[in-house]
Amino acid sequence: MEYQKKKAILVVSFGTSVNETRARTLDAIEDSVRDAYPDFQVYRAWTSPRIRTLIYERDHVKIDSVPEAMEQMAQDGIRDVIVQPTHMLNGIQNDGMKDDAMKFSGAFSSLRFGSPLLTSAEDGDAVLEAILSEFHDLFNEEMLVLMGHGTAHCANSVYGDLNRRFKDLGHPNIFLGTVDASPDIGELLALAAARRPRRILLAPFLIVSGSHVLEDMAGANQDSWRSRFSAAGYEVKCVLKGLGEYPAIRRIFLRHIAEAV
Repeated sequence: MEYQKKKAILVVSFGTSVNETRARTLDAIEDSVRDAYPDFQVYRAWTSPRIRTLIYERDHVKIDSVPEAMEQMAQDGIRDVIVQPTHMLNGIQNDGMKDDAMKFSGAFSSLRFGSPLLTSAEDGDAVLEAILSEFHDLFNEEMLVLMGHGTAHCANSVYGDLNRRFKDLGHPNIFLGTVDASPDIGELLALAAARRPRRILLAPFLIVSGSHVLEDMAGANQDSWRSRFSAAGYEVKCVLKGLGEYPAIRRIFLRHIAEAV
């Protein structure tokens, strides 16, 4: 490490086992942080033990947990730390990450946290703008269904808020659903039945287009969203582009770092 770099940004992600999408999303986010903050050393941590173990056993690549990354930064002589999550929400994962990091607060002169993607009204508007720009050619007779993860945390209300915002902005054919919470696939099928679109586009509302997208959204299994909509008689097209691939989304994370500096 260069001697003068006593400041660091720790980019914390859930992780992904799909190397190709990692390069286009998590790596791209970290690269944008390096470009924007050349005076900071950039570190990586993933919160999923399962994915870290899989990557180590399959690819022989060691990826730090949050405590391991904090220990490494202290050993490297870092004095000032900004922790920037790539999490979508201020939910369970983000709360746990902050708890882990705060255990090391005494090892540094300062420890600050950037916000997850969807924290403020400004964030929500910026994400909506990015989605609308990406799907600017959506036809009225089509229906765009965005697949989020969902959470039991109260932060799940963000999904309902964004659904209402799409409608307020004049886009009644864009819907946001979740794998593990509400709105779920059953609710989305009911909404589709009311609209009877010519075609349904499925796209991730996730930073990474990983296993959730490849299996739960676009998989060939009968329970995937693609299969459920196809079985209901719709033409379905899957878009396998994670939000981390959108430059506008990466700029939101950079703004959150700037707000934490």
